[in-house]
Amino acid sequence: QVQLAESGGGSVQAGGSLKLSCVVDANIFSTCGMGWYRQFSGKERELVSSSSVNSTNCYRDSVEGRFTISRDNTRNTVYLQMNSLKVEDTAVYYCAAVCSHSVYRGQGTQVSVSS
Repeated sequence: QVQLAESGGGSVQAGGSLKLSCVVDANIFSTCGMGWYRQFSGKERELVSSSSVNSTNCYRDSVEGRFTISRDNTRNTVYLQMNSLKVEDTAVYYCAAVCSHSVYRGQGTQVSVSS
């Protein structure tokens, strides 16, 4: 069973920062693209940011310039640095490994931003 373990969620005031981490099985991390998704209460999951195997990164418009995705190949870890957080960023954030044969997701971590 593929393991993805997220951490780093929590509560913060608007304008603050959080850094999410996701440790991934080594064989998955080295061959799959990585992404961070989020799910608002009662809404469908949406892609926040992605990073390909060669670290080509993409962001949805609403987080561009505020969030940064990065990969640490020595730790099999993908990060999501979130700055200038807004109330509307409140959601459950999921790490995902997007592979040619399957997609694997973690259990999620709650991010709550208050005004």
